Amino acid sequence: MPAKRGDRVAPPAGPDGWEPRFATSEAAKGWEELCRGAAPNTWAAWLVLTERPTTPQNPARQHRLRGALGTRSVGGRDLEQWQYEVTAGGRIWYCPDPERRIVWVVAAGPGHPKATE
Repeated sequence: MPAKRGDRVAPPAGPDGWEPRFATSEAAKGWEELCRGAAPNTWAAWLVLTERPTTPQNPARQHRLRGALGTRSVGGRDLEQWQYEVTAGGRIWYCPDPERRIVWVVAAGPGHPKATE
């Protein structure tokens, strides 16, 4: 959906960076919830996703998911699935596509994902 008046302005990808995109409408809604409730932490997550989505500096906060959650199909392609811990409960799940340099945000929200319970 194209942006409209009153929408937040998303920064473009940096010259050597990754372009973040939402894979689902639910991920976009969850991202907005994270922005409202934990803006500084969500900004830090955005920097990680756009600059080094697969090179964790803090493995406790950013890591690839394991087992059945370790991959996800996005647009017909199987991609690695990663997690970034925004807050104690808030998470972002994302799938980096190295060929296109796109980071697909597949889930986001202030609560812990039910799939890992």
